[in-house]
Amino acid sequence: MQYRRLGKSGLQVSEFSYGSWVTFAKQVDVAPAKAMLSAAYDAGVNFFDNAEGYEQGNSELVMGQAIDELGWSRDSYIVSSKVFWGGSKPTQRGLSAKHVTEACHAALKRLRVEHLDLYFCHRPDIDTPIEETVRAMDNLVRQGKVIYWGTSEWSGQQITEAHAIARAANLTPPTMEQPQYNLFERDKVERDYLPVYDTFGLGTTIWSPLASGLLTGKYNNGMPNDSRANLPGYEWLRDIMMGDEGRARIEKIKELAKIADGAGMPIHHMALLWCLANPRVSTVILGASKIEQLHDNLSALKSREKVTADVMAAIEDVMGNKPAAPQRF
Repeated sequence: MQYRRLGKSGLQVSEFSYGSWVTFAKQVDVAPAKAMLSAAYDAGVNFFDNAEGYEQGNSELVMGQAIDELGWSRDSYIVSSKVFWGGSKPTQRGLSAKHVTEACHAALKRLRVEHLDLYFCHRPDIDTPIEETVRAMDNLVRQGKVIYWGTSEWSGQQITEAHAIARAANLTPPTMEQPQYNLFERDKVERDYLPVYDTFGLGTTIWSPLASGLLTGKYNNGMPNDSRANLPGYEWLRDIMMGDEGRARIEKIKELAKIADGAGMPIHHMALLWCLANPRVSTVILGASKIEQLHDNLSALKSREKVTADVMAAIEDVMGNKPAAPQRF
């Protein structure tokens, strides 16, 4: 395991991290969670990702209990939460100062920690001024309840506005963004954020590096019964995978599998290492519901030298979706 700075901050984050979306409290309870967290930790993973919206906070309860029982020293790992979807009532959603503050306190209790290392705005909130959210985050930082705050799936313009507000009012700016990034989803990371990286030193903790499992190749011949797309509440994912777009993607995946085979590794290892090859990526968040799956994904690091310039070029030829650089006037 190697480590990268989270943007311009001094925080060293493992290049692979482990997230709990769809798994903890959905497919995994405390005992298997402990086993997988321990396996990741022992492999050098130091960042564990969570959110209030994951299983209505129950994912954080599982992670908090598991880490507490494992007895890790608090200064040896990084844990996150995200705020946006806390409940059905108007005061339990969005990025108002009230919800940002109360969601932080609730996450601290569920995760059994005194501070959140990373705290993300899970989506932009068109009903709350960005200034209000920046001030709320700054307040939590000054109280010592949050170390670094950031965004998830915000636009480059919204991140720029948050920095401008922070600079003008001497508030704490966002440090990191958590965008989706994989061979099929590239625009934000490779185009929209280009002006933001060098100007503000943005770090990225990317999610869905395997495109919700498509890039494992397991959907090439239909929908497996144990797929997350067959879980209750994830019908939207099944519709995407089995729709016209999903079928078109599968054809590309079959071509990518040939490249991976020629390079001597499985396609999902190549897809993970392709994400890591982008120096703008601070960490790649892995998701696994079984310990064997986690061990397998972590082992991709052994093949990093196989992702040569020729392999990267071959991937680009198949994908044909590299975002065009933004125009400058």
